[in-house]
Amino acid sequence: MTARLAIKLTPRAAADRIDGWDVDPDGRPVLKVRVRAQPVEGEANAALTALLAKALGVPKRAVSLARGGQSRLKMIEIDGLSDDEVRDRLSAL
Repeated sequence: MTARLAIKLTPRAAADRIDGWDVDPDGRPVLKVRVRAQPVEGEANAALTALLAKALGVPKRAVSLARGGQSRLKMIEIDGLSDDEVRDRLSAL
């Protein structure tokens, strides 16, 4: 089982944090996330996957970037959790 999660990432933020849910231009839910890392050589993507792994209580290797490596809008895959489990865990933060 693998969950997919749409992310809107803001690099160079003051702190690493999850800001909650928003909608993309097509009306789909996206999770707003800020990281301190710069978008250089994958640093922001690495910080994003580490932050999500910690927030979801899964190993870092379970969280991977599926799409959007060079974009602010990303698709993340989380192995071992369903979409509902991911939403429940993130909503509880």
